[in-house]
Amino acid sequence: MVYDINTEDKEGRRRLVKTMKTCRKYLVHVQKSVFEGDITEGQLALLRQEIMRIIDKDRDFLIIYNMPDGNRLNRDILTNTPDPTDNFM
Repeated sequence: MVYDINTEDKEGRRRLVKTMKTCRKYLVHVQKSVFEGDITEGQLALLRQEIMRIIDKDRDFLIIYNMPDGNRLNRDILTNTPDPTDNFM
């Protein structure tokens, strides 16, 4: 999981801290706003629910990378902000 929380205001900074704490409950903190780990489908569902209560879908950016078969990478963007990687091939 990677995220970019808009921290232009006090509420954004609160969302950033809450997002990080929630991710740490389920995943390993790798670097700044990057987390990874092996979790069950149930844990993933709980993580998604908790995150969606925290983030602002119109101001923040969050991607969950999923590798169900170990080879293929699935991306699940949970926000309405533009995808910064939409020009990758």
